[in-house]
Amino acid sequence: MKRIFQLFTLAVVATAMLGVVGCNNAQTKSSKPVYMWVDCEANFARMSSQDSIAFYVDKMKAIGITDIVVDVKSIMGETLYDSKYAPYMAEFEGTVRPREYDMMRHFIDEGHRAGMRVHGSLNIFAGGHIFFNRGIIFNEHPEWQSIVYRPDGSLVPISEIKSNYNGMLNPSNPEVREYQKNILVEFATRYPDADGIIFDRLRYDNITSDFSDLSRQQFEEWSGIKLEKYPEDIIYWEDGKMKHSKYFKEWVEWRATIIKSFVEEAHAAIHEANPNILIGDYTGAWYPTYYQLGVNWASTQYNPAERYPEWASENYYKTGYADLLDIYMTGLYYTLVTKDEVDAAQGRVVGQRTESGMDPNDLTYCYSVEGGAELAQAITCGVVPVAGSLYVDQYEQDKEQFGRAVAQVMKSCEGGLMIFDLVHIVNRDWWDVLEQNIKTE
Repeated sequence: MKRIFQLFTLAVVATAMLGVVGCNNAQTKSSKPVYMWVDCEANFARMSSQDSIAFYVDKMKAIGITDIVVDVKSIMGETLYDSKYAPYMAEFEGTVRPREYDMMRHFIDEGHRAGMRVHGSLNIFAGGHIFFNRGIIFNEHPEWQSIVYRPDGSLVPISEIKSNYNGMLNPSNPEVREYQKNILVEFATRYPDADGIIFDRLRYDNITSDFSDLSRQQFEEWSGIKLEKYPEDIIYWEDGKMKHSKYFKEWVEWRATIIKSFVEEAHAAIHEANPNILIGDYTGAWYPTYYQLGVNWASTQYNPAERYPEWASENYYKTGYADLLDIYMTGLYYTLVTKDEVDAAQGRVVGQRTESGMDPNDLTYCYSVEGGAELAQAITCGVVPVAGSLYVDQYEQDKEQFGRAVAQVMKSCEGGLMIFDLVHIVNRDWWDVLEQNIKTE
């Protein structure tokens, strides 16, 4: 699969070079992939007709977008096609779709007509929108939801925590895993001409979940450790601050093995159903704290225990899964673009930091677009092209800074750029700044 991606990239580079030989134009279209993410909820009304899909596909193509990532399984666990396993997302915020409406089919047809690649994105371990009390954790499978360990010592289902919109499942639950693999195989079979599957929310909710009885039993079997106090033997709170307990690093490693083993199982099942489909993943780029989500998106060639001994065990490196991916998208969700801007920002407000696992105060270089891209490429060790991802809404109305961020990603990331999300480009009418900055000299 990596060979397919490399051949695609070489072909695009060769085409770009042919386009400039003997010409005086200063700019050409990018020689790197440029992905536009289409979130299913934010774009539900907009993408409810084939004509609208065709319009936006042509608009994206015209400015240099090469790939479209279509969100087809929401955080609620509902699919945007008629699934045998998951409930159908027939309505959102007053817009209703008939069950036979197949948004993904229209995107594949229109995207391929335009010469673009089209990938499906599926939220893996998400099962509910808590603000709406909607999703499979509220209806079909409340027993699958994560159990959260609160600072007051209580253990509560995630659906009861109304400050968090994202209702996550327990990734170690065998029923959850089988269910999600069935949906991934269903997608790969239903859309044999889709170019790729991109995993999203392939993770735990945070370091405070899952603390169910099932997780305790599985951890004890895996580690050979008998927990005397649970969850206090893992983490505890003191003066309102979370502290690591005696088996913290073992717990972190075990959770990462849960996520990696799912990637391995899903990879095999998907390719058995559709050997040609690319497999990708999105995660945040804040690796120094991303262990809190149970995820090690590094290559197995990288050993984090040498750099982060406070949380990475001696064998943590074995849980890396970058080597299994054809596409990796890393969330450079920072308003600081360059490392120089990090130096200048010491002691100042540094923009939105609301994503799971982020350190709200860290001002190291990895919390900039440039520095984050460098770190992501270093720890993936070249085993998969890294596409730098930007969250447009973080730039609010600062069009110029967004343009600088786009240009920095195109300069720094060999795997190109991912834009999250189409809705923010449309609402701000930032097509021009995006087009200008994805072009290369």
